[in-house]
Formats: sequence, structure tokens, C-alpha cells
Amino acid sequence: MNASRRHFLGSAAAATALFSMRPAAAAPVLKVPEIDRLEIRIVIDSGHELYLDKTEHPLVKVERSGIGLVGNGRSLQAIDSQWGLSLHLKSTRDGVVRQQLLDFGSTPDVMLNNFKVLGLDAAQLDGLILSHGHGDHYGGLIGFLEAYRANLRPNIPLVVGGEDNFCFQLQKGPDGQPKQFTVLDRADLQRLSVNWSTAEKPRLIGDHAFSTGAVPRTTFEKVQANTLVEYGQHDGAGCDAGHFSAAELKGNLESNQHWHEHATCFHLRGRGLVMISSCGHGGMVNAVRQAQKVSGIQKVHALIGGFHLYPAQASYVTEVAQAVKALQPDLVLPMHCSGTNFVAAAHELMPDQLITSTTGNRLTLGV
Repeated sequence: MNASRRHFLGSAAAATALFSMRPAAAAPVLKVPEIDRLEIRIVIDSGHELYLDKTEHPLVKVERSGIGLVGNGRSLQAIDSQWGLSLHLKSTRDGVVRQQLLDFGSTPDVMLNNFKVLGLDAAQLDGLILSHGHGDHYGGLIGFLEAYRANLRPNIPLVVGGEDNFCFQLQKGPDGQPKQFTVLDRADLQRLSVNWSTAEKPRLIGDHAFSTGAVPRTTFEKVQANTLVEYGQHDGAGCDAGHFSAAELKGNLESNQHWHEHATCFHLRGRGLVMISSCGHGGMVNAVRQAQKVSGIQKVHALIGGFHLYPAQASYVTEVAQAVKALQPDLVLPMHCSGTNFVAAAHELMPDQLITSTTGNRLTLGV
């Protein structure tokens, strides 16, 4: 294990002690901007439902997408759903509007279809963000760039979580043997003239948002079962060996710990932190603690995105839900990989905070 990894880990006793204490106020790492309003359009989520409750809430405006059909009666287009996530983020600060596209679903066809059906404009995008290196979050990226590169700003930036976003991802096939899943090839980004930078450390994203950087693992939370990862490079792709230890570079397949997954955050004026976890493999509470440390803002307004609890045991899901409640968020909006067990637990523990949503919905904070 290399030195850069050691700060993530500690004894179980130390982790418990850290978790049981409310974080002390500390000097923030970043001077984060305040925004007045945040509109989140769910371009892709893992399902779509026509009828959902809670369209009225004092802290969020919820607009359902109906069945997602648009057209003139002769030619109809429908919103699609797939295992993956993509969010269009439209923030407003002192009358200035910024637009970011966070994650890109699993496949270009669904990404492109929904982007068009929802009436989004690539020319208005100020930036692109990738949360981590799983194919259900970057799978539609290259196809999206190929379709819209001429419409996008020439210097549009892409912020990726970090170097392990480019590692080979593998999963076990029906025969139990690992098979290559996906890889994000930086050569494609170079071919499409997209300048990318990493968020391995806390940083601003544009002039409205900020990144947690890599999330330290300090609570009881643990990465749930997911894909395998291969560190290093071959066939012209893969992740840079300089970021990983000698043991990790021996060619052994490891359970992906998503060291460089980051969360995208906003400071909503008068409300507090809005944290978008995308998948949250390293733990939602861990990510919140990091966002608080980075920003110096303790109040949690909204937790949004994947909680990655669908493969977890029910007892663990309940434990996480209780820990999330202890953060005292105003809103909890689970998506994608959160799992029905977490939604049920949140409904039991935080009925007034829970907002459910699906592909195509629009959620507006700061109303």
C-alpha cells in the first residue's frame, strides 16, 4: 500500500470514535461560492415511474416527466432508462447561470436520446464532470462527445475523479471467470480535443460548484461488492502506474475500492451543503464529512444520487440510514444504485426528508 493511500485507513476503534463525534469547525480547505438556485434534470436513472408521490414540498420543486413522450402525435420520442446515471446541473448565482453535465450513463444511444428528448442544449454547457471509473457513469461519454463536439465550447473542461478512473474494469462472467468490462481510454478524449483534469484533491469546479476530492474512509462504511479492477496499462489504455503501489501493479485483479471517486457539491445560500454522490462507493457519510471539512460548512441541506446500497445486507442498510439521519439533512434524494432497501429504510426513518425521483424528473432547490 502506498503512502497516498494510508490516510484513508485507520483502526476500527479510531473510525468509530471519529464517527461518533460531530466534526469540529475547522478552517475550510476551499473558499466555496454560494449559489441561489440549483436545478437538477435527471437525464438517466435506473428506472422510470409514471406516478410518484410528493410533488409538493417546501424545500424542493419536483416536476415529474410523465411518460416521457414528446411529439406531434405522428412521431413520438420516449425517455429511456438504464442502469446508470446522468444529471444535468443548472446553477444560478447573482443572476449568472452555469450548466454542468455530471456522468453519462451506460451507453451513448440512451444518453443521446434522452439529452435530445429533454430539450437540453450542448452549446450551453460550461463543463463536464465524471464522478468515477465505472462504465455505467462514463459509458455514454465518448458517444456524446462524438455527437456534440462541434456544438460544445472549444475549450470545454472535463473534470474526472482521478487516475483510477482510467483503469481496466472487469467483472465475473457466468462461468465465474473475470472478463473485461470497460475502460475509459484517454486517447479518445485527446482525439476529441477535450481537456481533462483530475479531482484527486478538493477543488472548485467552475465558479459555482466544488469537488470533495478523494473521500477518506473514516466511518464504519465499507465498499460493497462491485467490479474488479486492473491497475496499470496495456494495449494503449489503462491507468498510470505511478499512482499505485507495487503490489497493486503485479497484475492481480483487485476488488475496486474507487479511491478516486469524488462528489460534486454546492453551497446553497441560506440552506447549506448540497452533495451529489453519483454512486458513493466509499460511503455517503464519509463523503459528507469530507464536504464539510473542505467547505467549512456543517449544515447539510440535500444528499442526492447513488448511495450504492443495493447489494448490501438489510442490517447494514439500516445502519447507514440511521447514520444518514444523524446528519440531519433537510432532503434525501436517492437515485440509481441506492437500492429499494435504503429507500424503504429512509421512508421509515426520514419520511419528511425523502424525495423519490426517476429518469426525466426535474428537481429545483432554492425555490
